[in-house]
Amino acid sequence: MLILRRKIGQVITINDNIRIIIQDVQNEHIVRIGIEAPPDIPVHRMEIYNLIQQENASAGGGGALNWLKGASSDGSNSDENSDET
Repeated sequence: MLILRRKIGQVITINDNIRIIIQDVQNEHIVRIGIEAPPDIPVHRMEIYNLIQQENASAGGGGALNWLKGASSDGSNSDENSDET
């Protein structure tokens, strides 16, 4: 983990397309930042990201993931190709 000290107005860059700008610091513990990123890169607070992941997991029910795990290298699904009746 990279740990940096920045002052208000200073910028941290990630690759060539993400900028983190220090907007404000209050009481030495609350930092307000701005994030500039391309629209195809999602940016979320961790608690929101976790909620999205939980929602996605419950909405999917794992059916598609289980199907993909059972798929063979030729693209067919092992469950669909079994001779069991």
